[in-house]
Amino acid sequence: MQIHDLAPASGSTHVNKRRGRGPGTGNGKTGGRGHKGQKARSGGGVRVGFEGGQMPLARRVPKRGFHNIFAKPLEAINVRDLDAFADGAVVDAEALLTEGVLSKCVYGVKILGNGEITKKLTVKASAFSESAKAKIEAAGGKAEVV
Repeated sequence: MQIHDLAPASGSTHVNKRRGRGPGTGNGKTGGRGHKGQKARSGGGVRVGFEGGQMPLARRVPKRGFHNIFAKPLEAINVRDLDAFADGAVVDAEALLTEGVLSKCVYGVKILGNGEITKKLTVKASAFSESAKAKIEAAGGKAEVV
């Protein structure tokens, strides 16, 4: 094989359409932009959310309170999901990932009190509900906020 024999697999590449290159191309003259109008102009077009001068939806909808756009969402796990671990185990985010309780890496975990727990576990999480903390400690385990 020589360097001039190298080529990409057939069908993996395609040639870009050359617009405005004559009537024979099917995309000549106006180049697929139609006649006149804002979108036909060079540099023309509208920004995202623009509604032709009508008051945009994002400004029509009332807003109240404070919404932190930098907030890191916590993944919620119920107490019943912790019963999958062996007695005396230390449960943290990494352990939840390896056990398959969590499907992806998360910013933090909050343990909720739905279900029952029968095993003595040391649970390390970002947050606990009151009922979850009570159930973990009633089973002889510890709830540690990380």
